[in-house]
Amino acid sequence: MAAIVITVGNSGVVIGLWPAHAIWTYYCLARAKQYGPVLKVVLLIGLIVPIIMFPIMVILGSFLAGLGYGLITPLVATFQAVGGGRENKYVHCFVDGTWSVVKGSFTVVHDFTDVCFHSYFSFMDELRDQQPKDRKPLDIRLLQLPGCLLVALLGVIVDMPIIILLAIWKSPFMLLKGWHQLFQDLIGREGPFLETVCVPFAGLAILLWPLAVILAILTAFVSSFFLGLYGAVVVYQETSIQLGLNYIVSAIALFDEYSNDFLYMRSGSCFPRPNYRRENKCCSEHLGTSYSLDKQKSNGHNRGGHPIHGKSIPECTASLKGVLQDMKSVQIWDHLFQSCELYGRTLVQDGVIRLSDLEEWSRTGKSRILSIGLPAYCILQSLLHSAKFDSASFPLFDSTELRKSDRPEDRVFEWFFEPLMIMKEQIRAYKIQESEALYLSKLTLMSQNPERMEAWQNGGIPPENEVKRAQLEAFSRR
Repeated sequence: MAAIVITVGNSGVVIGLWPAHAIWTYYCLARAKQYGPVLKVVLLIGLIVPIIMFPIMVILGSFLAGLGYGLITPLVATFQAVGGGRENKYVHCFVDGTWSVVKGSFTVVHDFTDVCFHSYFSFMDELRDQQPKDRKPLDIRLLQLPGCLLVALLGVIVDMPIIILLAIWKSPFMLLKGWHQLFQDLIGREGPFLETVCVPFAGLAILLWPLAVILAILTAFVSSFFLGLYGAVVVYQETSIQLGLNYIVSAIALFDEYSNDFLYMRSGSCFPRPNYRRENKCCSEHLGTSYSLDKQKSNGHNRGGHPIHGKSIPECTASLKGVLQDMKSVQIWDHLFQSCELYGRTLVQDGVIRLSDLEEWSRTGKSRILSIGLPAYCILQSLLHSAKFDSASFPLFDSTELRKSDRPEDRVFEWFFEPLMIMKEQIRAYKIQESEALYLSKLTLMSQNPERMEAWQNGGIPPENEVKRAQLEAFSRR
């Protein structure tokens, strides 16, 4: 029922408003102030196919969304009825999630109508009236368009069938490995089968895993089209048809390599992977120099034994920068694991971490001291060292320093790096004493175990001032 309501409602809206959407889209793009004349012509021609396909995609997407909404919502309502402490649970298992799904389907159609009738026209009006940056309209070079179109066409012709064949070839591996992992979790009560309430959903995941494989193949089909088209972007950016052809070959190798990593198959690819960026050569020339300077800076001296200060390290260009940042991410995690191993050995030798903690961790995988306390303790030692020497960077395990300018552009590091730098500045402003630093280390490692904290005589003394003690406890919780 939900699929019928959403499909019929959204189809009527999109078909009824399609002429107005098409006319207004072309009008706003033709009058847009931030695009140049050549770019406008390209966009107006290129939008013919998307505008024609838009109603078809909306109808198909509405049908699939209605099926998912009509299937998952009653299923969740059934579990809520069973575990909600209601009377007549048998009746609620059939009643709950039926009429509410129908009403929710009409709400979905109403929201979609608002987007198509109000939000879309407002967005196009803003696009039409938006002023270009620096008062210079965005435009493209006309002479490069033939080469871009040629490489884009070749990319779609070559990349699409090969990537689809690779996805179909690897789909049995994805099916069998997925089932193997799910059944292994079921037998060992791990993963999605860890909690009893999640077992029905995990069983449903086993039954629907072939559907996930089919969706993965469809995703590869859609993405291969855009991977092929991206060759035109490479040609325009590099001003070279040869590099665009190199990208067509490299895209296949990239897909093969990433799919192998996703399925835990043999790393690498059997396809060639030629360079399709000019900057790779420049970056490879500076790679060894950059590494040597970083290493020298970490040791504090150059080959002649003199300190290095203010030495500028060559910046790597954008093409290989992502690869280097991935390498840095791995290196940073490796530094954290090494510091956990070093501090952990020391704490075990001192009797702070006991054999019972290690046995509990190896048996259940749960130990607050080892899973939370020890990594936090290692990070705290780096923060204390950085605050003590008034450093603007974050020291790692082997005395190298992670600066804000060369940290990996990764969402995880964005979440952690800035808060850690703020904590470092707060610790520096606090002007922490040696005994207070030891007490903070004790709090961080064993904050949830006061008996163990009292038994660890590391020389840490809590401050007599209640405010300072509360600040140290706040540092340990963070």
